[in-house]
Amino acid sequence: MDQEKLQHDDLPPGAPGIAPTWSSSDKDTVTTALGTSRVWATIGHGIVNEIYWPSTGHPQIRDLGFIIAGPDGWTEVKRANRYVISTPHNAVPLPKVVHEGPGYRLELEFLCHPLRDTLLIRYDLSGDDVRLYAILAPHLNSSADNVAWAGADLSAASGNVALCLRADGDFSRTSAGYVGTSDGWQDFTGNGAMTWQYPHASNGNVALMGELAANSGTLALGFAETLEGARTLSRSSLADDYAETTNLFVEQWQDWGKTLRIPYTTPQLRREAEISATVIKVHEDRTYAGAVVASLSVPWGSSHDDAGGYHLVWTRDTVEAALALITIGKLDDAGRTLDYLIGTQGDDGSWAQNYFPDGHGYWTGKQLDEVALPVLLAAKLKAAGHLTFSKPEQTMVRQAIAFIVRNGPMSDQDRWEENAGASPFTLAVMICALVVAAEYFAADEQDYLLALADCWNERIEEWTYAPGGPLVADAQMDGYYVRMSPRPADGGMAGSINRRNVAHGSVAADHLVGMEFLYLVRTGLRAPHDKRITDTVRLIDTLLRRETPSGPSYYRYNGDGYGEHADGSPFDGVGIGRLWPLLTGERGHYAVAAGEDPAPYLDAMVRMVGPGGLLPEQIWDSPAIPERELFPGKPSGSAMPLVWAHGEFLKLLAASVTGRPAETFVEVETRYAGVPPKASCWIWRESSAFAAVPAGRDVLIEGTEPFLLRIGGADWSDIRNMASEPGCFGMHGVRLDRKLLASFGTVNFTFQNIRTSAWRGRDFSFSISA
Repeated sequence: MDQEKLQHDDLPPGAPGIAPTWSSSDKDTVTTALGTSRVWATIGHGIVNEIYWPSTGHPQIRDLGFIIAGPDGWTEVKRANRYVISTPHNAVPLPKVVHEGPGYRLELEFLCHPLRDTLLIRYDLSGDDVRLYAILAPHLNSSADNVAWAGADLSAASGNVALCLRADGDFSRTSAGYVGTSDGWQDFTGNGAMTWQYPHASNGNVALMGELAANSGTLALGFAETLEGARTLSRSSLADDYAETTNLFVEQWQDWGKTLRIPYTTPQLRREAEISATVIKVHEDRTYAGAVVASLSVPWGSSHDDAGGYHLVWTRDTVEAALALITIGKLDDAGRTLDYLIGTQGDDGSWAQNYFPDGHGYWTGKQLDEVALPVLLAAKLKAAGHLTFSKPEQTMVRQAIAFIVRNGPMSDQDRWEENAGASPFTLAVMICALVVAAEYFAADEQDYLLALADCWNERIEEWTYAPGGPLVADAQMDGYYVRMSPRPADGGMAGSINRRNVAHGSVAADHLVGMEFLYLVRTGLRAPHDKRITDTVRLIDTLLRRETPSGPSYYRYNGDGYGEHADGSPFDGVGIGRLWPLLTGERGHYAVAAGEDPAPYLDAMVRMVGPGGLLPEQIWDSPAIPERELFPGKPSGSAMPLVWAHGEFLKLLAASVTGRPAETFVEVETRYAGVPPKASCWIWRESSAFAAVPAGRDVLIEGTEPFLLRIGGADWSDIRNMASEPGCFGMHGVRLDRKLLASFGTVNFTFQNIRTSAWRGRDFSFSISA
């Protein structure tokens, strides 16, 4: 096509464009205002990446970057990757980026308007005969069906979402096109300059470009339900005095930061603590106050178009962040998160596996740790003097505990969302929840909850400890805790775990170890110097630990596949597991409990951050691959920031001063003192059956419906029928006292469902052991 003859009514070629993706997940920083605005911006590679509107769960653009053209050619600043980033204070997320290259210097400041749904970008380009071009990639409604217009401003719409980018000094020229064929980058790549001026692109993966008339000024990117609304917001924001808007933004963040209670520490650790607190705060939603998404990013986002990514609420990650906020004095923020969780609890007492900030579920699994953790958050806030027994709080706790009682101790998913069974982490938080919640209940329910907690606590090793297992390293090691075991019906400790992110991933349960067992110490269920604990610490320090230029870090478990491929290409369902900074924090927490120095772990986490101080989900553990920006001990391409990692850092910093983890509760310490109890009653369920019970214990056989229990001794001698009685939390059971059990020696039994009259169709048994 003769570019000089291009007519304004020509439509851009290449519809609908290439398949859309999100941008790189390794962010430099994240920002939002603390006013009424509902805009969250992420900065990566020195430009704007995803912008979220009207909540933290909904990214609306892929990126907004810049091309600089001059006498010697053109440069896209993102690809040049020569920049520095700064903020006026660690707890004031007002990023300023300076790009410098041959013949140019571009200064950018990114300001989320406190009062309007707008991102302001102050820009200043200097150099001889250089021009600046803004390039915008809308991805509205996470849809590949966007419409774009290029005129006096750049605008786009999809459904009930619209945006408008306007410059206070106007655009000289603008163009709309399709990504990969007729976008601005393709124009410069093919023609060396901006030669296209397409006014409109519809029904596709669209892109926009505008040549700025002035080399300094302000851009305003507004979001609304309509094009008219977006244009109104962008124009109004430019009419506002920029200095006044900036001052309001800074004042609001400074007011929030005044009440931070960072423990006394080194300047480097304090800086990271202030950044971590700010990162958590940035991730809180505005409409759904207290909702904290896991990350304003999509792991390996530049390779796919996932509608969920990590911009979802995981109850676990949210509570971990709220507990961290408590350690730095932000009780109001943590209390708001508890209120939000009360609002998103399901009618059955559980929470969805993950969900958008409005509570709409995304994935469908059930994780019992995510049911227990809100109970622990309520207990921690109460211990800090921030809660009373309000009716909504009581209802939440009672419903959550009832769900744990009815569905525990085996969880449909572990904390890595991969397998069903018994995980030391999940068991620890469930047992603690049962203990700290007991005071919310009447006396008979209290007794039952504590008896159930004692039983599950005593059986932790039965479910998760491998005496003399195949990973025993030497004669001094007696055994170790495993990552998890399958349900008893699937073999328990003798069964197999399917590592879902590697090919041919099935492996015996006792061949896998993880860091989950450390929560047994962190919650006070086991002593730090219990030999089973110290043996396993020695094993993970050999098997899972790697020394990097940033310091020590750990894999989730041996043989993990959640990470990039060997060549650095993105995870695509399989890969090679990489190191996790938050696990460095978990090992640091054990160091505190064991009387070791936690400083190496804190210092390592600080060195693992990206350019803006953000902690990633994973760091690279292999030789550098510069073309993929992968360097040993530095962020990989998974997700950055990870709110959970920032929470872990804050909690470790606090524990290093106080000597007490945030997950420690007086009620648990008093009851167990780190020693497995001798439960007076073992509770038998088909989901957690046992082959033997220690002598001198009662046994309560339970089901969720009324049943007739038929029992007999060895060879079914001395048969007896016993009708179940209603128990607590909707359970039904028959209690067999220790004298009766002693007279049997071995107990055979089966059930008849009283409601249907159907027999279970199989026999069960257990023996009485010395």
